[in-house]
Amino acid sequence: MGLRIAGREFDSRLIVGTGKYRSFEEMRRCHEISGASMVTVAVRRVNLHDKSKESLIDYIDRDAMFILPNTAGCYTADEAVRTARLAREVGLSNWVKLEVIGDQDTLYPDTEGLLEATRQLVKEDFVVLPYTSDDLIVARRLVDAGAAAVMPLAAPIGSGLGVQNPAALRILREKITAVPLIVDAGVGTASDASLAMELGADGVLMNTAIALADDAAKMAEAMRLAVGAGRLAYEAGRMQRRLYASASSPLEGLVA
Repeated sequence: MGLRIAGREFDSRLIVGTGKYRSFEEMRRCHEISGASMVTVAVRRVNLHDKSKESLIDYIDRDAMFILPNTAGCYTADEAVRTARLAREVGLSNWVKLEVIGDQDTLYPDTEGLLEATRQLVKEDFVVLPYTSDDLIVARRLVDAGAAAVMPLAAPIGSGLGVQNPAALRILREKITAVPLIVDAGVGTASDASLAMELGADGVLMNTAIALADDAAKMAEAMRLAVGAGRLAYEAGRMQRRLYASASSPLEGLVA
């Protein structure tokens, strides 16, 4: 089964982005190979008005992929709300990956501004997917504000450091059950994506890990497989860890 958000089904639990690729053609190929059915687009970094000029939107298969506008580059709630409105006005979507950045170096979210923007956009009938910290209390408040999903970071955006606080993600998985939990930011390679899924995430969003790989197409395929494997492992249930060895073959019935 795929990923269900706000009553909509997506075939893949992997969400991809559009930035940092060497070319639009490479981006399109990686999207196809990844099997993703949702792609984020930074509204403020895309040409939405001059149709005569080339745009990355032209390289997205909108029959296969759902466009999720994001408010990347917004540092206040007002900026983020205006950007989401613009995306809806030009016909991209009434869904939004909501980013309100609080620090330019780490790109950590401004959680106070994030909550403010979430409340406002929900009132305006947006489907809001907020990029947030791995703080349980903030996550709960976002759900209470009407967020359709909670998207905690694994590590700083674009860092490739992988899951830095697995305990926090496990707690979020146990406590946030009303909406999907999607790990967003910090994934660097396939094992990071798999770990996030094994911890119980409903999905993983990534961009830089694929786009900046030496072979982006191969990494796109690796991420597709990793997300699927991680989900299967989570559903299967990990064996209990033991301090001492436990024989794979039973001792009963051995020939003396």
